[in-house]
Amino acid sequence: MKKILLLSDTHSYIDNHILTHVDWADEVWHAGDIGDLKVTDAIKNRKPLRAVYGNIDDKEARQEFPLNNRFLCEGVDVLITHIGGYPGRYSPAIREEIYANPPRLFICGHSHILKVMPDKKRGLLHMNPGAIGKHGFHKVRTMLRFTVSQGKIENLEVIEVKR
Repeated sequence: MKKILLLSDTHSYIDNHILTHVDWADEVWHAGDIGDLKVTDAIKNRKPLRAVYGNIDDKEARQEFPLNNRFLCEGVDVLITHIGGYPGRYSPAIREEIYANPPRLFICGHSHILKVMPDKKRGLLHMNPGAIGKHGFHKVRTMLRFTVSQGKIENLEVIEVKR
């Protein structure tokens, strides 16, 4: 079993509250718009990190992290990208991959809107953790945490932080 902390859209912001949740996790997954790499450095100093770059990320972030990150975790096929859309409205840049070879878990960020929903046509679960940074229109900062074990995604929790 692995405990996962999923976050996105930090926009260069990291604080002790976020790091407390990082300490809970076995792995941290970041769905882009990192901003300053001090964010990912702080996370990597504590736990393994899987991340993608987002549309605001600079050359250094794009050299360190991929646009799309596909991997297996505890028997779950995971695909992370920053701009991905959601079931019924996937981004054209990722739609073909999702249709041709759907992952079990599809993760994106970008919208700053927390969303967890199934795509029953493709047999996948879509997650967008919202935004944990302070930049943007969102009123509540959010992250997700959950466990992955033997091909199952369980114990999903929403973490809310007031701005």
